[in-house]
Amino acid sequence: MRLKWVTSCFAIILLCAQVWASDQEQKQEVAEEKAQVLEQKAAEKGSERAVPKSEVITPSEAQAVDPAGAAPLDDAITCLARSIYWEAKGVAAADMEAVANVVMNRLGHEGFPDTVCAVVKQGSETRSCQFSWWCDGRADQVKEDDEYALAKEVARKALNKQLADRTHGALYFHDRTVKPDWAKKYIKTAQTRKFLFYKPGGGTAQ
Repeated sequence: MRLKWVTSCFAIILLCAQVWASDQEQKQEVAEEKAQVLEQKAAEKGSERAVPKSEVITPSEAQAVDPAGAAPLDDAITCLARSIYWEAKGVAAADMEAVANVVMNRLGHEGFPDTVCAVVKQGSETRSCQFSWWCDGRADQVKEDDEYALAKEVARKALNKQLADRTHGALYFHDRTVKPDWAKKYIKTAQTRKFLFYKPGGGTAQ
């Protein structure tokens, strides 16, 4: 009798795990499809209207994407979240949101690509990456699950157009501990505890 009970419990647990995994996979697919539509609209820069409720990426959908923090960077949520994570993990949420703002501001802007992943990876072919973490030669897998979960939530809100632009239209930023020469060419638009933000004076990226 005890063996049957244990076997039945194990079968139920296994079934529940399979159902949960299937549900997570479905949420991931939905989130990635929504993100693709949202990044296309953001690249068009044609409308500032709120995202319709049916198109909004939900928190559970976003968290289902790249759960282990080790997936290839080939969808908008993963590329944006991984960039937020590596540029601003362990600092204030405002810094993370501002990094997301820069990526979204670049999306479709003259001089920048039309997809989030292309924006994040821009310059990699010449080893002059716009986001240094992408070209630093180190592994890009996530190390802190909680920090990555927060980065994915920030990415979700950014794609949903639910983040205010803390950078006031910035296309560039750097850590406050450095003073790059390129910063002299641009107008400083904002600052956070960790970063300084800039945009071109004439509105044209260089």
